[in-house]
Amino acid sequence: MTYDPSKYAVDLTQYPTIHTATVPGPVSNDLHGRASKFVKGLSGQVRLFPVAFESGSGCTLTDVDGNRYIDFSSGIYVTNLGHCHPKVSEAVATYAHTLMNAHDFTTRIKVELLERLMSVLPGDYAGVQLYDSGTTAVEAGLRTCRAATGKHEFISCYMDFHGKTGHAVSLARTNAFYGPTREAGFYMVPRPDTYRPWWTRPDGTLDTERYLEFYDTFIRESTTGQVAAFVLEPIQGWGGTITPPDDFFPKLRAFLDARGILLFADEVLTGMGRTGAYLCLEHWGVTPDVVTLGKGLGNGFPVTAMVVRERYADAVDKISASTSYGGNPMACAAALASIDVIEEEGILDHVADLEAIFARRMAGWSTKYAIVGDTRVKGCLMGVELVKDKATKEPFDEAGKLVYQTAFRKGLAWIPAGHILRMSPPLIMPDAVAERALNIIEESIAEVQKALGYG
Repeated sequence: MTYDPSKYAVDLTQYPTIHTATVPGPVSNDLHGRASKFVKGLSGQVRLFPVAFESGSGCTLTDVDGNRYIDFSSGIYVTNLGHCHPKVSEAVATYAHTLMNAHDFTTRIKVELLERLMSVLPGDYAGVQLYDSGTTAVEAGLRTCRAATGKHEFISCYMDFHGKTGHAVSLARTNAFYGPTREAGFYMVPRPDTYRPWWTRPDGTLDTERYLEFYDTFIRESTTGQVAAFVLEPIQGWGGTITPPDDFFPKLRAFLDARGILLFADEVLTGMGRTGAYLCLEHWGVTPDVVTLGKGLGNGFPVTAMVVRERYADAVDKISASTSYGGNPMACAAALASIDVIEEEGILDHVADLEAIFARRMAGWSTKYAIVGDTRVKGCLMGVELVKDKATKEPFDEAGKLVYQTAFRKGLAWIPAGHILRMSPPLIMPDAVAERALNIIEESIAEVQKALGYG
């Protein structure tokens, strides 16, 4: 089937609509104030714009004051098929009335999900475990890599994000967490960023081979030689939609194979259609040995997966992989329904159409606006990097905060990350809604640029 835009149509005379004198409105402010007496450690996006949401439908949100927004966040990369998709909601409701949890015992819906998931993932995958958070899946993946290789060390990349528990933190941007910097045996290296390359060719373009040469030297001189896996996001999420050059992953795959190191792809954010494929690494023809899925897997219901290639599947038996909520029938139903929608409604093809719109609209922003240094688009995963000076590329955090808040006040719900604006609209978004959202972002960039004296 093909994508039907009428199924997800939005009345653009009603969305977005801000009718309170200030936004967030009075009810949002009251609720946020009450919650803040108890909840600490709020995300940056909430601190910058403490709105309280009441409901969501498709690619729209409504707050407790009745203000209406276009959702350009998907609940931070989660509701790929929009809020309260009928098929997903009905599937969850069925099992909420039938069987709510059964530990890791076999259920009919679990078997159906596993068979369906294996049928859509590319590659020879066989070992699977289901979880309720991305962090838990990543931790299980690390244990699996150790069991499969008999090695204990890991390499990851600066600015990647893999979760907020011990080993996952050791893979990630540890300066953001309070506690030990990194556990022993965890190492970080730079990853290719075409806008901010560490190594370039004489013509100024990024030199992938130099990165691999660095990795080789680093492994030989800075590790004990017991590296089990190289763990990374195919495209960085929190780091700002950093997309590697097209030759990076094929070359990295060959590099790791030659050294007996597994490739562990954390696709919690990038998987399940976000970039136009079930796995982002499909774009480069690469099959990871271990892959984690989440966020969009259940379209909002907490369900994640750790999946292993057949040759390493037996290693999963060695790590006590099961978890209390991993086989939750409601979660399995949500994930199965989400896959069905993607397949039955031609969602992946529509993501390619949306990518073309985003790429066309954003292509000229770095030339048109003094504070825009770079724009990045892969499917429905985008980023805009704001800088104080195009020559020095100095990050412009203040501009990032102001553009985020300005667009939110205009009715666009989205994601900040310092000087980088992150965008992850629902994959079902009609073209006209995407265009309207981009108009809001562009208007906000122009207003902030003028207010800051940059043109």
